[in-house]
Amino acid sequence: MKLENKVAVVTGAASGMGKAIAELYAKEGAKVIVADLNAEGAKAVADGITNNGGVALAIQANVAKLEDIENMIDTAVKEYGTLDILVNNAGIMDGFEPVGDINDERWDLIFDINTKGVMRAMRKAIPIFLEKGNGVIVNIASTGGLNGAHAGAAYGASKHAVVGLTKNTGYMYANKGIRCNAIAPGGVETNIAASMKNINEFGFDRTKAVQGVMPRTGKPEEIAKVALFLASDESSFVNGTVVLADAGWTAAF
Repeated sequence: MKLENKVAVVTGAASGMGKAIAELYAKEGAKVIVADLNAEGAKAVADGITNNGGVALAIQANVAKLEDIENMIDTAVKEYGTLDILVNNAGIMDGFEPVGDINDERWDLIFDINTKGVMRAMRKAIPIFLEKGNGVIVNIASTGGLNGAHAGAAYGASKHAVVGLTKNTGYMYANKGIRCNAIAPGGVETNIAASMKNINEFGFDRTKAVQGVMPRTGKPEEIAKVALFLASDESSFVNGTVVLADAGWTAAF
């Protein structure tokens, strides 16, 4: 039991990587807040964990709303007494728009969810971690947060910002018992494509060459194993960094 008696909040946990992370954390002994905009999906995941002998509670949370983020973490403390692990997984894609075609509405929505939501959840968790002298943050970034050819301008910029936020936080609180790392998944078999609207033909065409050299797509469970490592004491000397999980896709770039 690598996470025995730990309390974890996982956003975007109704499906995909978030679901796999929540389920694996629970299997390893954590009490999990399953947070997602999709309340029904979150409940199904929490029920599945409970039925398998784990401990979980579903919370509807739109990470673009400050009050939802604060309620999500307040609920963890109220129900389970504390917070040990925060996983910022919730995110949406753009439509591959290059900067010349992006509009303010799309830009703001993507940053509200992918970046500001991450910052707000971290900001809410830090005082709890400081008081107890320890805590772990795992942010789900993207290979698109390390290069410019995996999505459009807004998504790429939002995930680059998550990488910067991760590194800054890891350094700032390194002597306070708090660790903050990110995972940069490559192509993973999730439903994030459902958030892609009005695909930009020019932008999408420009990424085809890069997509074409992807060795394979990953399974959500493969990312969950990395998230487990980063949340556990096995990664006690890992802080302020980004772990690539892309089957070697970006090793050539």
